Amino acid sequence: MNKQNKPLISPDKSLKEFTLRALFTGILFAILFGFSNAYLGLKSGITIAATYPAAILGMQFLRHRKQSNILEENFLRTVGSIGEAVAGGAIFTLPAFFIAGVWSPEFFSSLDGYLKSTAIMLAGGIAGILFVTLLRKILVEDPLLPFPESVAASEIHKAGRKNASGAKYLFYAMGIGGVIEFLKSFHILSPRWESFLPFAKKIIPGTGMEKFKGIETSGGFLLKSPALSPAFLGVGYVIGPKLAALNFAGGVLSWGLFVPLLILILGPQYSPLISDGVMTWADVSKSVFSNIVKPIAIGGMLMSATYTLYGLRKRFYDGVRKSADDVEKTSLNNKIKKRTEKDISILTVLSGIFLLSASVFVLFWWFMDFRDESLLPALIIALILMVAGFFFATLSGYLVGVIGSSNNPVSGMTITSIVITSFILLMIGINGNQGVILVLAGAGIICVSAAVAGAALQEMKVGHILGGTPWKMQVGDFIGVIISALLMWIPLFILNAGDLKMAELNGYKGGFGGDVLAAPQAGLMAQLSKGIVGGEMVWPLIIVGIIMAIGFILVKIKSPMLVCVGMYLSFETVAAIFAGGVMRWVVDKIIEKRKYSKKQISFIDNRGVLLASGLIAGEALMGLLFAALAFFDVIVPNLWKGSPFLISTAVIIALGFLLVKIPLKTIEE
Repeated sequence: MNKQNKPLISPDKSLKEFTLRALFTGILFAILFGFSNAYLGLKSGITIAATYPAAILGMQFLRHRKQSNILEENFLRTVGSIGEAVAGGAIFTLPAFFIAGVWSPEFFSSLDGYLKSTAIMLAGGIAGILFVTLLRKILVEDPLLPFPESVAASEIHKAGRKNASGAKYLFYAMGIGGVIEFLKSFHILSPRWESFLPFAKKIIPGTGMEKFKGIETSGGFLLKSPALSPAFLGVGYVIGPKLAALNFAGGVLSWGLFVPLLILILGPQYSPLISDGVMTWADVSKSVFSNIVKPIAIGGMLMSATYTLYGLRKRFYDGVRKSADDVEKTSLNNKIKKRTEKDISILTVLSGIFLLSASVFVLFWWFMDFRDESLLPALIIALILMVAGFFFATLSGYLVGVIGSSNNPVSGMTITSIVITSFILLMIGINGNQGVILVLAGAGIICVSAAVAGAALQEMKVGHILGGTPWKMQVGDFIGVIISALLMWIPLFILNAGDLKMAELNGYKGGFGGDVLAAPQAGLMAQLSKGIVGGEMVWPLIIVGIIMAIGFILVKIKSPMLVCVGMYLSFETVAAIFAGGVMRWVVDKIIEKRKYSKKQISFIDNRGVLLASGLIAGEALMGLLFAALAFFDVIVPNLWKGSPFLISTAVIIALGFLLVKIPLKTIEE
């Protein structure tokens, strides 16, 4: 055990860590991965942890620099990966203001919209780092917490000091993903295919009775292809075949069961609209999906999140109890002489928490227009948020130690905070749009705080293994969080505004919560806040979803939440993610057949994750560019009207070949 806890670089040895080149490069990576994950999360509801690509890119950048060392790489990765956490918290909550109808695109584009959005992200991000600083020593030294992703990241750093990091594969994949998105934007490649297969009109036998001929049926299946999306394929590859299959199962339930079944019965009611040319059967299918199936999926997500948190209750209780017992020991940091045990001083942290609490109180009073009668409610909400924030930051850190940042159920914690805050607001007499805004603002702070806390603690564990200096990493995280929060509004604004304009031209539902930027978690937050505080909850549909999720739990589905998220997303999205998972399955089967060593398997996995991350980043950055062009009314010409999806299918197959062939081939290099 002592050998395991011994850092790679001795505490007695002092190396350069906090350098300007590492700080500035880390900030650029934080922006890159933050923007990429904002794009990805809004479209698919899934984000990818930035620890591995940040580690590999950091090694590549510093590899040939004079006097670079592994601790400088560690510091760069720490700063570079924090932007993803800010983005994850932001996209789970900020779009909910639009979906709930309490913010308009015009407000979001104003200075007031920028300031309020940024204030939420800043408060949550800073709270996450402050709480993690209190918890770091307690959790990273807990022998019962394996920190799987932290250990893997530390191994990447160790291996990178011995041979080439392979960052070129990430850049190659970024180029490929960007080129495909470029061709899609000019309509040279078709992004998807769909066709409606009608049912024969019949009356269900046995449903007729006196003066009632029986239940008439109509409708059909809306057939869809996987989306041509390098990003979604990359997501599926990273999460693997099992989780991708669960996500796809949700899509099959929505589009293979619920939508066809509902329009089978509702079809005759829509037939006059279709005959008059007001709607098509495809429009009916999408309307039924958005207005009936999505609320069912939301009920499922709510139950799944509750079950997940309930299952973790003992771990959480043990973690909080241990934290409370050891906080006094943490205060001895100033007397600790070992470099590897020095955090930011406890006095500074506690002072920061006090100032942050006051700032959160002012923030909520600002959201309530500084009215005199709002003073006490703002104070109550601020106190509740800070207590809940520490509660969920502890849980987030503990879970990262058990299952890693990629699997951290931040959305479940946020849902719980929404329910608690909503009922408290009702108790003190705040409801309507004002109550919805306050609930969502509070949820945003907690969501960003929990996401940042989990990601930061994961990086702290890597530093603990390598021998990094905690206080330097914490200061780097503060800088990364602040800059990411100040800039994260930009991609959100561009994506929403650009998609709204694209929707006007192409005739689909645009913006946050629309056909392209589905933002499933934010949709759930909006439904809950409006339903509880605003009194608009469609309870029968929600209850059906809850019962459905209970069924998933009873048959021991590994991740009911992932199935329900798959139900909420469009079929082309989950099908593309599943295709990426199948590509990873092929690689796994080849590895199993050829009986590679653990070292070779690790090498293959790293190359595959790099390629997948590059595809995600490439599409995301090019997607942001074209969203910006749409916002500025730059017309992108349609260079190939009616481009056949068969060509796009060939591109998907080619991407699959690359994701399988290159990782396996590189072990021979």
